[in-house]
Amino acid sequence: MNLEGRKIVLAVTGSIAAYKSAHLVRLLVKEGATVKVLMTPAAHDFITPLTLSTLSKNPVLTAFSEGNQGEWNNHVELGLWAEVMIIAPLSANTLGKMVQGICDNLVLATYLSARCPVIIAPAMDLDMLQHPSTLQNLEAVARFGNHLVEPGVGELASGLIGKGRMAEPEEIVDYLIAFFRQQNRLSGKTALVTAGPTHEAIDPVRFIGNNSTGKMGYAIAEALAASGAEVHVVSGPTHLALEHPRVSITRVTSAREMYDACQQKFPTTQIAVLSAAVADYRPVVQAQSKIKKSGENIKLELTQNPDIAAELGRQKKAGQFVVGFALETDNERANAEKKLATKNFDLIVLNSLRDAGAGFGHDTNKVTVMGKKAFVREFPLKSKKQLAYDIVDTIIQHVGS
Repeated sequence: MNLEGRKIVLAVTGSIAAYKSAHLVRLLVKEGATVKVLMTPAAHDFITPLTLSTLSKNPVLTAFSEGNQGEWNNHVELGLWAEVMIIAPLSANTLGKMVQGICDNLVLATYLSARCPVIIAPAMDLDMLQHPSTLQNLEAVARFGNHLVEPGVGELASGLIGKGRMAEPEEIVDYLIAFFRQQNRLSGKTALVTAGPTHEAIDPVRFIGNNSTGKMGYAIAEALAASGAEVHVVSGPTHLALEHPRVSITRVTSAREMYDACQQKFPTTQIAVLSAAVADYRPVVQAQSKIKKSGENIKLELTQNPDIAAELGRQKKAGQFVVGFALETDNERANAEKKLATKNFDLIVLNSLRDAGAGFGHDTNKVTVMGKKAFVREFPLKSKKQLAYDIVDTIIQHVGS
């Protein structure tokens, strides 16, 4: 059993998806975990405590004290007992309170007291999920270090079709198994991650760039840190933030700046994951003032940027492990295999723009990880955060072999 002996607090909040919590408890117990269930008062409108108590084989707690006995349910003790706290489903209401530090029920008091990792599985209607306040709150709880299991797409309680369904219990259990499997396995190791695009200035207001958002690289950095590594991110221009005690970020703009930052960090790095979409070329001349329109055509002379991945592969020494990325549109595997060899990578992560939902700008990705000795491992379309744990797990298997 993959979760044998694990101590899990499951918090259920007021959402129609609370019916899935019964199946989630059953699966967690079947995997060998000890589960203590907490409920918000609103959750009682959707599922009974008796159901969850029967399945978990533990009393379900809602209030700070039960009945007239004066017995106190110690939220601090619960937060210290748990190896992980899962909030599933997480309603928009509880999400907002988590961000603001509001503590008006046992679930929120336990959350604020928990020293363990917290995994959230939101569930709400698609318009609620896409509301700017909800998106802002999700970004905030991620910055706090909480782990998100992305909601799924499908028919919602409103009858609308879209994103907002709580992840299926099987998905949450798989996420949890992968999470525990990776925890602290990279303790004592340092990792370098490049992420995002680079912008190569044409003049003070224009640049050559690409559509990379940095989401994949940031997710990998978070997964490496969750696995115990000390992670340094060299990030091109992106709106993303990552607040984790084991992650530091150097922000750069151009390929040359990224190259210089990597040269400083790489010698003391054991693992390098080069996920940035670095511009291959930059303008030979960067105008000091805005170029004015002077005719129908303009010629822009370009020169090649330093190949960061190739240079780090060339510098790689014994004990260093380098992972490259390949975004391809044609002859995907052949091109990836060529990069794997010529750039001296240990692994290469291939994704194709021909796969729907993969590549730049999406919250999802679909990749194939390739390595030496004909190693190939394919991963289906899933959230980039979940995929990051799959990639890091593959790295760990190779580093340890």
